[in-house]
Amino acid sequence: MSNEQPFKRVWLITGAARGLGAQIAGAALADGNAVIAAGRNTAAIVERFGDNPAVLPVKLDVTDEARARAAAQAGLARFGRIDVLVNNAGFGLLGAVEESSDAEARRMYDTNVFGLLNVTRAVLPAMRARRSGHVINVSSIGGFRASAGFGVYCSTKFAVEGLTEALHAELAPLGIHATVIEPGYFRTEFLDASSLVVSPNVIADYAATSGATRERAAGLNRQQPGDPAKLAAALVTLVDSNEPPLRLPLGNDTLDAIARKLAFVATETDAWKALASSTGFAG
Repeated sequence: MSNEQPFKRVWLITGAARGLGAQIAGAALADGNAVIAAGRNTAAIVERFGDNPAVLPVKLDVTDEARARAAAQAGLARFGRIDVLVNNAGFGLLGAVEESSDAEARRMYDTNVFGLLNVTRAVLPAMRARRSGHVINVSSIGGFRASAGFGVYCSTKFAVEGLTEALHAELAPLGIHATVIEPGYFRTEFLDASSLVVSPNVIADYAATSGATRERAAGLNRQQPGDPAKLAAALVTLVDSNEPPLRLPLGNDTLDAIARKLAFVATETDAWKALASSTGFAG
């Protein structure tokens, strides 16, 4: 196909086979964009979007750096450019920090953090060459404040937040935007076994904290307040903005969590300000 495509923009979306990734892909297509739909299960992508010339399904395990580069190159070969990268692939881990095994933590970091880095490094050279683009990293309500029972998962999203802040500063002079989105609880498969690993190690001492979170998560599955179709539409609006934000909270639960944390930080900092300010050299 010619590199001169009639599409509004070209999006590369990881984890596009299901959940939020598939919803975002659908919204992007409805807005007149082309989508490089990346995921482990390309058959599910084809089944969902059919034989659509605006869709390029690519098989991608984000933990494989070579496959990430190949996915980006396939998209560039097909559409000539990548305007928007949505780093959506990821999964959760439910369990207290002490309950979470080394293997569980490393596997999640490989996908949620190192996988995001693999895909970002694969896409940025083409964006830099065009001095244009938008990197959107999917964080979470847990990327702004951690909670008992999701500590290791939240730490991966804290990493995504830090990486995006740095990318925002590094890419802005090159005409490239970077935004981290912070969804609250949206009604997707995130709390299913396909997206959430529940640590089999249970320590009784954490029954009132992480144990309570385990129980709440089970009851919340498929009852989440957020509408994924509206989240997907919000991302189209975000990409259309001339001055997109560094952070975009999504959902009233995230907005409430941010307000509570900011108030807590302000109160605690004020309470310990004398000690904090006493640590410099005198004079």
